[in-house]
Amino acid sequence: MIDRRLFLQQSGLAGLTATIAAPRVAFADAPIENRLIVIVLRGGLDGIHALAPHADPDYRRLRPALALAAPGTGGGVLDLDGVFGLHRALAPLQQLYTANELLPIPAVATRYRRRSHFDGQNVLESGSGKPFGARDGWLNRAISGLNAGDLRLGLGLGPAVPLILQGKARIQTWAESTLPEVDEDFLARLAFTYETDPLFGQALADARNTPNAPNSQKSMPDEVQKRKPRTPRNKEFEKAATAAAALLASSAGPRIAVMESQGWDTHFAQDRRLTALLGQLAHGVISLRDGLGNAWKKTAVIVVSEFGRTAAENGTRGTDHGTGGLALLAGGAVKGGRIGGKWPGLSPAGLYQNRDLRPTTGLESIFKAALIDHMGLSQAFVEDTVFPDSRGVQPLSSTFRRP
Repeated sequence: MIDRRLFLQQSGLAGLTATIAAPRVAFADAPIENRLIVIVLRGGLDGIHALAPHADPDYRRLRPALALAAPGTGGGVLDLDGVFGLHRALAPLQQLYTANELLPIPAVATRYRRRSHFDGQNVLESGSGKPFGARDGWLNRAISGLNAGDLRLGLGLGPAVPLILQGKARIQTWAESTLPEVDEDFLARLAFTYETDPLFGQALADARNTPNAPNSQKSMPDEVQKRKPRTPRNKEFEKAATAAAALLASSAGPRIAVMESQGWDTHFAQDRRLTALLGQLAHGVISLRDGLGNAWKKTAVIVVSEFGRTAAENGTRGTDHGTGGLALLAGGAVKGGRIGGKWPGLSPAGLYQNRDLRPTTGLESIFKAALIDHMGLSQAFVEDTVFPDSRGVQPLSSTFRRP
């Protein structure tokens, strides 16, 4: 693990961490009872790995090394409908599917069709349909339509407010005082960004060369370097979920929350990395359910990522940036217990640009349905203000139970 204290001290950023505060939420009476939680998985979730199309005849052809075992075999996926199966790390969510409270929707995408993380996340959060088409977030604009006054119906969890919640409507924030663990992708990007910077580059290099830093080989006996460490499940996401549930469960608390999870850019060692991340996600969703109590019946959770990944595996037991992805909808307000959308298949003729899962459901159509059918906003407001220039994308019908 990188020595953060050393890096922060040497780079002069130590004082910045003092601004990451403990819980700081002020409640006010809420005009609506329904809750909406959006979970953004940053990096591009491989939906084909999380929800394996095990009955698709092209699945194992495209992924000879990454394809998950068939249902009923050792380590096999958890069959849902004879065609799709959940990754075993998502096993806690199977109970939601059985209770008709989980709706997986494969082959989803925003209107964005390129494969840049930065642009893709911007489109996902701004709702403008194009990179940097708006300076505020679509969920903030939606909150402004629900808020008759300064009620702060929105809640952001984490050290920074994501774009999706930025805008004129004031929101609440919650963050743990301790810094979260950094992942492999973050370290690689940080090293590349600051490799020529004399101050930050040297501070990062020194920090990574401490005995506990990833990839550090200094002062480590051979037997220690060869030993595969056993680390407990990272519970930071679960902690945030527990905090979110406690705040949203209050009758005088916020009604809309955004959570984030990092590290989903799995170009290499995908199975190992996604097993851990999917497990964290599943336990986080269950923590939301348990913490919300009776309010879970009026809750919709939407799990999304900026894009999917290639249909075929690459040469490093991973996948590359793609197009069609996966949305997971959970909650008592969700019409679950089925697979949503339309599956395009993995045949050569069905792929997008001969490489990606072809999108058949727009993420904006899911978001629109959540705002109109679940949160009670008018369709005109959603079409004109929240997602401008998107009338060609219709709200996804029969997705949420109406209030």
